[in-house]
Amino acid sequence: MNRLTWRCWLVVVGLSMATTSAAERPNILFIMSDDHTTQAIGAYATVLKPLNPTPNLDDLARQGMVFDNAFCTNAICTPSRACIITGQYNHVNGVFDLGGRIAPEKQMLPICMRAAGYQTAIIGKWHLKEEPNFDYYKVLPGQGDYMHPVFRVQGPQPWPHNTIQHQGQHSSDAITDATLEWLRTKRDPSKPFFLCHHFKAPHDFFENAPRYQSYLADVEIPEPPTLYEVPSTFGSLATRGHNNELRPHIGTSIGKRNPRRSYATDLFRLYPEEFPPHYDVETLSEDETTRYAYQAYLRKYLRCVKGVDDNLKRIFDYLKAEDLWDQTLIIYTGDQGFWLGEKDYQDKRWAYDPSERMPLIVCYPPAIPAGARSDAIVENVDFPALMLDYAGAEIPQSVQGRSFRTICETGEEPADWKKETYYRYWMHMAHHDNPGEMAIRTKTHKLIYFYGCDYHGENQTPPGWELYDLVKDPDELVNVYDHPDYREVREQLKQQLAELRQRVGDDGSHYPKCEAVVQEFWDYDEADRAKAIEISHQFKARREAELAGRK
Repeated sequence: MNRLTWRCWLVVVGLSMATTSAAERPNILFIMSDDHTTQAIGAYATVLKPLNPTPNLDDLARQGMVFDNAFCTNAICTPSRACIITGQYNHVNGVFDLGGRIAPEKQMLPICMRAAGYQTAIIGKWHLKEEPNFDYYKVLPGQGDYMHPVFRVQGPQPWPHNTIQHQGQHSSDAITDATLEWLRTKRDPSKPFFLCHHFKAPHDFFENAPRYQSYLADVEIPEPPTLYEVPSTFGSLATRGHNNELRPHIGTSIGKRNPRRSYATDLFRLYPEEFPPHYDVETLSEDETTRYAYQAYLRKYLRCVKGVDDNLKRIFDYLKAEDLWDQTLIIYTGDQGFWLGEKDYQDKRWAYDPSERMPLIVCYPPAIPAGARSDAIVENVDFPALMLDYAGAEIPQSVQGRSFRTICETGEEPADWKKETYYRYWMHMAHHDNPGEMAIRTKTHKLIYFYGCDYHGENQTPPGWELYDLVKDPDELVNVYDHPDYREVREQLKQQLAELRQRVGDDGSHYPKCEAVVQEFWDYDEADRAKAIEISHQFKARREAELAGRK
């Protein structure tokens, strides 16, 4: 018995006489999709709501509580999942990027659930590389394939050699089939279950099941207001460069703004049938390529969402038919948000709300009022604490998050509940051209610091700060960092950010050369800004040389 298992076992034994019996504790179904953003869920009432993409999720929301301020601490798949499995921020659990892994003995959540008497299972996307420490698992290797998916399963050979393929199936269907099979044939009715059902969809590049190909085929999908033009008040030297010289190079695009990576070229290469016959990225204007790419993007994305939603109905119907619905705590989320064309961005990673915000719906009819909403700030490091609380298990001291069960059941925030989120994205300029950044978000403001370097303090992009008044400017379009009316708020948030970093353990010791850059531009005085302009010029020259070398 490893140390974490021993601690979990001790607290469960110590509480056994004071807590409810296992029979009275709910089953826990934790559902997570990949890149399913709030903008594509009807319960969050966005411009896509008239398309009705998620009727089953919307029904779940009507029966439970919707959280409007749930946030990830690092908007990228592996780090977000590591936060949930450990209850720790990434600088503590050690998973900074897509290369991270969580060893079986450090997978706190299933270990403590098992110690609390739960039967544990995970089916679908895993993405943490090491063998899952669950009683049962059937998980995709790495990102996994949309069609004909292969799963890693328990078997006679050690991890990861035992596999099974679902030939001819879409991953959303195969994952749901596997979950229903586990519920029907492998579940131990004498124990409550902790079941993780994790979709691959709708992760890019959005390969939908063939039966959805006609869905939205003839529909003009509503466009976000900032798809074609972003006001000059948005962003900073860090995201636009000096005199906008880095607009083509910071953040991958829908249209052909970013010459290195865009849906205008990538989606056309994969799905030419979604574009008109006359489509030509070289001859059409940027607005035209943006228009066609956006429509193709949203059709493919929402078809994958539709597949998720339809498969959720199969699970919900089973729970109701077997009289398990009222005995099961259901949590639905995505591993982070996702950009659906706002500001001509794709993917996630940014500290802005479309990617930092996570969908979160919690349903448990015996205890959580139907149709409730909460604007309490919740982070993904809090999710495991909530589940352990409902399981009757004490939360280990290693967990940095807190249970928000009281909020779920009463709608009221405890007086000492958190007032801000901490965000940090470490994968500087990897894959989607996002600079290294950290941020603090309250209910009223967001302060983002783009320090702009990799782990070793190299490959610098121009550092810069951005401040948004979320009450007046919920779409984060006006950076007021230098506005004199916000000087006091800015300095207060900077101090809060510095203190929050220390409180959560991001003290700079992980990557000292990176931290040296963080500290160098923290004050952002005139000398810092002048140096940032020089860095902007230098990065532009490097990127243009790289692009020229590709031709």
